[in-house]
Amino acid sequence: MALTGRSALFAALGAIPIGILAPNWSGVLAVNAPLTLAILCDYALAAPVRKLRFTRSGDTSVRLGDSAEIVLTVTNPAGRPLRAQLRDAWPPSSWPTGTEQAASRHKLAVPAGERRRLTTTLRPTRRGDRHSERITVRSYGPLGLAARQGSHRVPWTVRVLPPFTSRKHLPSKLARLRELDGRTSVLTRGEGTEFDSLRDYIPGDDTRSIDWRATARQNTVAVRTWRPERDRHILIVLDTGRTSAGRVGDVPRLDASMDAALLLAALASRAGDRVDLLAYDRRIRAQAQGRTGGDVLPALVNALAPLEPALVETDARGLSATALANAPRGSLIVLLTGLDAAPIEEGILPVLPQLTKRHTVLVASVADPRVEQMASGRGTVDAVYEAAAGTQAQEQRRRTAEKLTRHNVTVVDATPDDLAPALADAYLALKAAGRL
Repeated sequence: MALTGRSALFAALGAIPIGILAPNWSGVLAVNAPLTLAILCDYALAAPVRKLRFTRSGDTSVRLGDSAEIVLTVTNPAGRPLRAQLRDAWPPSSWPTGTEQAASRHKLAVPAGERRRLTTTLRPTRRGDRHSERITVRSYGPLGLAARQGSHRVPWTVRVLPPFTSRKHLPSKLARLRELDGRTSVLTRGEGTEFDSLRDYIPGDDTRSIDWRATARQNTVAVRTWRPERDRHILIVLDTGRTSAGRVGDVPRLDASMDAALLLAALASRAGDRVDLLAYDRRIRAQAQGRTGGDVLPALVNALAPLEPALVETDARGLSATALANAPRGSLIVLLTGLDAAPIEEGILPVLPQLTKRHTVLVASVADPRVEQMASGRGTVDAVYEAAAGTQAQEQRRRTAEKLTRHNVTVVDATPDDLAPALADAYLALKAAGRL
């Protein structure tokens, strides 16, 4: 709080032992006149806060878990030097708990007519946009007895992006993709493959691959070879309804799904496929489409950064209709959602025929490793009850996955750490099987 006028005087008087204060105001002024004069002079010589000018520069985006540096330039146009304490305020989630005070407060000295730069280091603990709040400056006089205080607003936004921890798996998945592209043949001709070349028939080859016209022109039986088709369309659909808000360990289900979606997008774009993103519960929450090559991953990361779960039941029919409207025929639709029995049976299963009729569908879900630990527990009465509950939950998810599989849906059910590589493997397996 700034000390101005009478408040400065009261602060000075408050520092004097109570026993020597006179009972009347005039007596107090008479006894403490030198100190009062010193305080008022110190206040008068403090640099004015309102005249200060501020500009910002620095990082505008940062991955969750990394640090962002925001540079604040302070210009002192007044004729008096500035000796101040400055607080550069940001939302609490801009730093780990307990570190905000040290990170946001600065000591500052700016000679008259000059400028100085201060660096505020943010280390956000949540995704999304972080907007700067007020800059509060307390300007002290040369004796440090009194101060002027004021605030300024200097807007700046830092977008906190998903951490994309699964990118460590990308080199190994790209190696498998190159191996897949380099194969001399895919023995089974599947929907969505491209003709590569002819070769001689080998016992065990699928007879449907025999090229009868080429065979008639030569003395040996010729078969067609096929390679995975490029430029396929992949639509990644994130369910942002209430089930995505649940936490598995320290990770929200939605964040684990995002990480898996980013690894799949990075891999598919390197494979030459087109990747679009759709986040939906009862309406479209985020969308990224029409990007190619190196623009795919930045577009998806930027779209996912501010995304938060909505505590509503997902409209499965609306999701299906939106997916169909955004995916050309023959696409791979990857739905990242939960495998809870009720939402799947009441919401997803009724609309699956519309999706599987025109597209290849893959459902990926985040499994809770705690359930597996519970299922294997023994030794005490409580552990046995937990084991029964864990086994029942596992069996329920297995039955739900089987129902989806009977509709020709590929299902990936894995823990947060394993979901991203498992989803990438399922994508590569579909390519290898000629289903893309």
